[in-house]
Amino acid sequence: MPSVLYSDHCEASTNDSKTLLILGDSLSAGYGLAQGESWVSLLQNAWKEQGIHVINAAVSGETTDGGLARLPRLLDLHAPTHMLLELGGNDGLQGHSPAKIKANLQEMIEIAQGKGVSVILQQMQIPTNYGRRYNQMFVNNYISLAKEYDIPRIPFFLEDVALNPDLMQRDGIHPNKSAQPIIAEFMAKHLSPYLGLNAQSSVSSGN
Repeated sequence: MPSVLYSDHCEASTNDSKTLLILGDSLSAGYGLAQGESWVSLLQNAWKEQGIHVINAAVSGETTDGGLARLPRLLDLHAPTHMLLELGGNDGLQGHSPAKIKANLQEMIEIAQGKGVSVILQQMQIPTNYGRRYNQMFVNNYISLAKEYDIPRIPFFLEDVALNPDLMQRDGIHPNKSAQPIIAEFMAKHLSPYLGLNAQSSVSSGN
């Protein structure tokens, strides 16, 4: 079973436990995968004893409109301490206005921060065939929001995976099962410092 391992033990009591809400799309929802195979599930299992409760609120096909509509109830229901905002990709694929995408992301950040939630922004990318100007505006949304709200911005988690056809499903958009431990390791490395965990991690696929 794939697992995320940490070089140092990180003790956590009930008082300092944290809840990470992942508000995302199919890339985090585990599209095309069996239950328990997604990178989010791997982190859920690995971080159980680390005092980190991971809530996967990702939905395949989700847009920033949908995320914005669902967020208030999710915050009330789960009372997270942290939120990974992984949305905007489907908006971009549908050619939505970059200004509208940014406005939705901005509102989600403000809603979460208003509840005392620490927001971590996931940089998103879309295929280059949408044109250089649109792509640049899309990417810049995340850069400017991270600066404006002084929040962490995690690099796009498929930067290397998407270039390897052996790690992608037939649609060329979604990572396959073999890619999930790689993504889990990448995300563990980048998320750990903001959750009080040791940043050194590795993923092993045992038999």
